[in-house]
Amino acid sequence: MDNFFIEAVKEAERGLAEGGIPIGSVLVHNGKIIGRGHNRRVQNGSVILHGEMDALENAGRQEAKVYQESVLYTTLSPCPMCSGTILLYGIPKVIIGENKTFMGEEKLLKERGVEVIVVDDARCKELMDTFIKEKPSLWNEDIGV
Repeated sequence: MDNFFIEAVKEAERGLAEGGIPIGSVLVHNGKIIGRGHNRRVQNGSVILHGEMDALENAGRQEAKVYQESVLYTTLSPCPMCSGTILLYGIPKVIIGENKTFMGEEKLLKERGVEVIVVDDARCKELMDTFIKEKPSLWNEDIGV
């Protein structure tokens, strides 16, 4: 398994340990993590801090070229908000841990030229299965159900 993907999973585990939703992400540019994060909606009382958004926020303001040369790793298929941000900043490649729990906007990303790779990782699926079983209403809130 790719080391960057392992870091995204560690972020998901951090989110769960903090009482949040176990979704993690890292933004990689030129072989280096420049932003990492996890879903912090619960912890920060935020409406937008999904794992991908947190990683991008923690990367800080970057030149457009940096985003256009980066890879975003995320443990779960990106929702419409996160996918829109990926498109807005021109991130060309997204590596997704799993999309069985939630199918985000992968089709849109692909249609817009983003390379989408789903690794179907068992640990990502296990984290989400356990979380949803224990906190179904929080999960439904996160995905807007």
